[in-house]
Amino acid sequence: MSYSLNEIEAVAKRAARGGGLSWGISEEAGKAVRWLTSHGLPAGEALAGLLTQNDAITTDKTAPCALDGDWHASDGALCPLGSGAALNDCAERLAAGTGIAMRDVSYPLLVVPFAAWAALHIAAQVAVSWGGLRVVTDGNGLFISNPDDALLVTKAPQLSCAQVTTATGALSQPQSRGEVSPSAWAALNNFAQRTYAPATEASRRLGAGAGASDND
Repeated sequence: MSYSLNEIEAVAKRAARGGGLSWGISEEAGKAVRWLTSHGLPAGEALAGLLTQNDAITTDKTAPCALDGDWHASDGALCPLGSGAALNDCAERLAAGTGIAMRDVSYPLLVVPFAAWAALHIAAQVAVSWGGLRVVTDGNGLFISNPDDALLVTKAPQLSCAQVTTATGALSQPQSRGEVSPSAWAALNNFAQRTYAPATEASRRLGAGAGASDND
């Protein structure tokens, strides 16, 4: 179904928080899903899959152990959101010609927006590659070579990110609305509902409706 980008971002942010991520990373998740969805990519589906996969797993187990060599998690697969935020912080490495490699990355599509923001920071195109797929972005538009099911792969054994030094094809530009499948939208809303306080008798009396009084 089609939704406004504002709505997609808000639901994704709430869902990430409901899935146990910090508010800071949840805000980044909302922006990342918005950016990808504006380019027609299945970001809502990727986030729903990630949150379902990592439900009840503490974030320290999915964060990069170190930012030297190949980035990897201490236990299991690497979270693309925390790793993406670290990638953005390390943008100057890309400008210096040093690539960044990651191992066993969950839902690698979610790394792409962070590479886009790194591209804006260094004013150069950046490429993210995994599973035979390569995504190039200048921060606003993107170009995908060999697009296939790797867009929604649940884990990439190897992912690389580097500054692009040769010309690529025409970059697609973002749209004003985005598509999210009904099943992914329902999953995101289920996670988002965890952030809402349960209703109490007092809150119901103070809420909408006549409550205990009737002025008619």
